[in-house]
Amino acid sequence: MRRPLETAQYASADYRRLLDAHGIECSMSRRANCWDNAVVESFFATLKTELIHHADYQSPAEARAAIFEFIEVFYNRQRRHSTLGYQTPAGFERMARAA
Repeated sequence: MRRPLETAQYASADYRRLLDAHGIECSMSRRANCWDNAVVESFFATLKTELIHHADYQSPAEARAAIFEFIEVFYNRQRRHSTLGYQTPAGFERMARAA
């Protein structure tokens, strides 16, 4: 669960105006309901655990490239997911389209 200060910063009027100015829609879960965003929270935990915390990026471009490769090459095409019956997301998507 987020600490009150962290929650407040994402709900602040200044933050919401900044998002609006850039055409970004804010997505926040209901108060005290961690299950609203469970899938994305799980993904970010995996990204941090398996990639981010093991790296020392020299530039934002290097970080972007590493994250892109992690997601597009490894996470979607090689890493098997228990919630998908131990298939990769790309494999699961191919199977769903063929059905």
